[in-house]
Amino acid sequence: MTVVTRFAPSPTGFLHIGGARTALFNWLYARHHGGKFLLRIEDTDRERSTDEAIDAILAGLKWLGLDWDGEPTYQFARRDRHAEVARQLLDAGNAYYCYASREELQEMRDKARAEKRTPGYDGRWRDRDPSDAPAGVDPVIRFKSPNEGATVIEDAVQGTVTIQNQQLDDLILVRADGTPTYMLSVIVDDHDMGVTHIIRGDDHLTNAARQLQLYAALGWDAPVMSHIPLIHGPDGAKLSKRHGALGVEAYRDMGYLPEAMRNYLLRLGWSHGDDEIISTEQAIEWFNLENIGKSAARFDFGKLENLNGTYIREADNAYLTQLVKPLLEEKFGRALTKDNCILIENAMNGLKERAKSVISLADSAAFLIAERPLSMDDKANRLLNADAIDMLQRLSNRLEKLTIWSKEQIEAAVREHAEAEDLKLGKIAQPLRAALTGTTVSPGIFDVLEVLGKEASLGRIRDVKTGS
Repeated sequence: MTVVTRFAPSPTGFLHIGGARTALFNWLYARHHGGKFLLRIEDTDRERSTDEAIDAILAGLKWLGLDWDGEPTYQFARRDRHAEVARQLLDAGNAYYCYASREELQEMRDKARAEKRTPGYDGRWRDRDPSDAPAGVDPVIRFKSPNEGATVIEDAVQGTVTIQNQQLDDLILVRADGTPTYMLSVIVDDHDMGVTHIIRGDDHLTNAARQLQLYAALGWDAPVMSHIPLIHGPDGAKLSKRHGALGVEAYRDMGYLPEAMRNYLLRLGWSHGDDEIISTEQAIEWFNLENIGKSAARFDFGKLENLNGTYIREADNAYLTQLVKPLLEEKFGRALTKDNCILIENAMNGLKERAKSVISLADSAAFLIAERPLSMDDKANRLLNADAIDMLQRLSNRLEKLTIWSKEQIEAAVREHAEAEDLKLGKIAQPLRAALTGTTVSPGIFDVLEVLGKEASLGRIRDVKTGS
């Protein structure tokens, strides 16, 4: 059997973090088994579905590196097929026309609330003669749900879940305007697309019971179902925007790497021993349903940030340079030259050691391509007093004499100067850093000097010396 999974978002908003994790789990399961990962856009809610949301979902999946097989399926385009299946259920006696008015339905809800019952349809047209149908009323088509016994869901994550059939009323399959409902469309699409495994949030458990009843009525094999716990905030409450319930594009814009996001989302509810850093290749090799936890995962920005920092430190320097390039171009309002990019890439080993995001990485690289004279921040200005400037003048004279501009030669010269001036190395390094970068935070000062080169380094020191 070829494993086929699917991700089926509704295009009514961005690809949020819970949806991204669901997509990842489905993608990994399919890739682990050498199967197919399909994408279906469930755009049957015509009033709320938008092209902008579809574009955001597709862009989010591409940024995360979750490639799907074949072209996306658009659910609304298959409405004739969904209606055809509804007619099959009617012909088999497993569905019926319901002519209940809005007023009647409201009365049912009011009565249920008064009796402290869950509101639901009371089945009044279930076995009624169609000749009783009121004139001029467009009926809905309802599924004739079993009203005795129980529906058992053998869930690959939750285990055996039993729902009493009397808790489930006769759901609407086709609305009065002839449009199929979500519940019918989903099972028809999953069946026609050959989906073998459904991995989704556990808020769909009740839907699963209804869908299993429909599969049975149609004589179709149901997919294996896996309902994963939802993601909560660090305080245990339902995930909200303050916790991190943002669109995937927001994390991209905040400077997170897609590979770090994949790793973090994987660990939100799935584990492989004590492993925390899990490459995509390992995730595909190891992923299974058995290791999905049954309790809600908690989103933690601090852990995500630390994980992102780890991935940045391990990332290829050329790759990181291309990520920071557009950010620096926006900051300075000009295109970076090839020499600018080479300079940044050469400095990347030092830059990425402290970075937690691509944003902070770009900020720390800005000094490399800043135009002279540098703009100094407040802390740097305070370090560059008259005594410090005089000391840097004497240091520049010593550095000017170097014939080999290497980290080792530079460090030896600076240490000699510290000894000659009877100063601790920090008393030289701090104002020197301020002069070279305009800030008090940078990679190692000898790395900065080496990467900038002799001409640029001495030029920046002279700019401070002359008060430019």
